[in-house]
Formats: sequence, structure tokens, C-alpha cells
Amino acid sequence: MPREMTVAAFRPDDERLADAVELIESLGATPVPDPMLAVEPTGARPRSDADFVVLTSKTGVELAAGLRSEDSAERWDPGDATVCAIGEPTADVLREAGYDVDVVPEEFSSSGLVDALEDDVDGARVEVARSDHGSAVLTDGLAAAGAYVHETILYRLVRPEGAGESAELAADGDLDAALFTSSLTVEHFLDAAEELGVREAAIEGLAAATVGVIGDPTRETAESLGIDVDVVPERADFEALACETIEDGAPTYTE
Repeated sequence: MPREMTVAAFRPDDERLADAVELIESLGATPVPDPMLAVEPTGARPRSDADFVVLTSKTGVELAAGLRSEDSAERWDPGDATVCAIGEPTADVLREAGYDVDVVPEEFSSSGLVDALEDDVDGARVEVARSDHGSAVLTDGLAAAGAYVHETILYRLVRPEGAGESAELAADGDLDAALFTSSLTVEHFLDAAEELGVREAAIEGLAAATVGVIGDPTRETAESLGIDVDVVPERADFEALACETIEDGAPTYTE
């Protein structure tokens, strides 16, 4: 008879992980919540003298707007800048925080935003406010389009202490699926596996599991590190990732 899949989710240990657990359970699988990212705010704010300002994540918006309880700096004011968001989730948080959103690319990615802005930014000042692990695709692409690009690091992404339950399960052959949401989650998974002494066994375990990733950059990182990727959803969000990965893997698991 079919058995319930074990599915690892690597989201930060906040409402995003709680939502991931709820979604995985609703899809008939057993979640393995294993946070691979933690946020360390820098206290910085986006510049207010730019022509365009780009926010790339919900976390970045929350920090810019002063919505996180641990952060007491002043709320960012975009002035007359054109405010750009990568992805509707980021745009939604901007709107909820009281900001107007002017540009959301059809493709929720760095390259998608470059495509959306490249005809408008020649000679313009573009502020990119994000984490310390942002893709160079965005900044290099905007610079190539003639923009004067400035990057502000709003927060650093680190691996939490104690991460690695999913790596041990994979090494033991007890993990059926893994949901990687960024290149950094892949790297931190393997770093945790290395510390536990199971890196190669964990990679072998993932080869027998169903691995889903968000976006081609994450796929490229995973494959370059020896992890076979099975699913890259067309829509770059966690719900699509979980649904497609679990659907892809579920028929192959029986007791």
C-alpha cells in the first residue's frame, strides 16, 4: 500500500516554515522542517535618493519598513523612486506596509526584472536592497543596461545551529523528497551534512529521493555539487515547488 512521503523543507524558522509544514501536510505527506536559513539584520536601509529601488524579498521589505520587532531603525522612505519588487509575495508585503509598487516583472527572477527595466534605466540611479547572497545577475544586468547601481545589504543569511535532521534522514535512506528554495539552502544542507559526517551518504540518499528546486540558479548550484534535480516548477514559489515535487515523487513510494 502507498506510504506517506517524508518531505524536507528548509525555510527560515518563522511563519514561512509553519506555512510550509501546513502545506506539506495538506498534500498528504510528512513534513521534515529543517531550517537552513536564519536572518541577521544589518540595520541598513535602502537609499532614498535613487530613481529606482529594487526589493527582492519579503524579509527585505519587513526590515526596510521597520516591521521586525528586533529592528528599531527608522522606516525607509522611497521618495519619488520607482519601486520594483521581484515576485508578487514581495509586492504584496510592500503594499501591506503602505508602499506603492510600480514594477513587478512577469518572470519572478533577477533576469526577469532586468528584462523589465533594461529599456528605462540607462543613466538612472538604481538601488538594490537585499541579502548578502543576492545574485549578480541582477546588479550586472542593470549595470549593463546603463544604470548606476548601488547595493545595500539589509540582512545576512546564516545557517542556524542544529540544522541537519534532513541530511541524516537522507543519509539513512529515510527522506523521500527535498524542497530547496535557493542556492544557499543547498549549500547549507551540504555544510550541515559535512559537519555530521554524512555528506556523501546524504547526496546518495537524495539521488533516491525526489529533489525539487526553485529556479535555474538553484538547479545549477545543486547539480554542480552532485545533487540530481527532478523538479523545477515553472512558477517560482514554494506552493508550486511543494505540489509538483510531491506529485512527482508520490507514485514511486510503496511499502
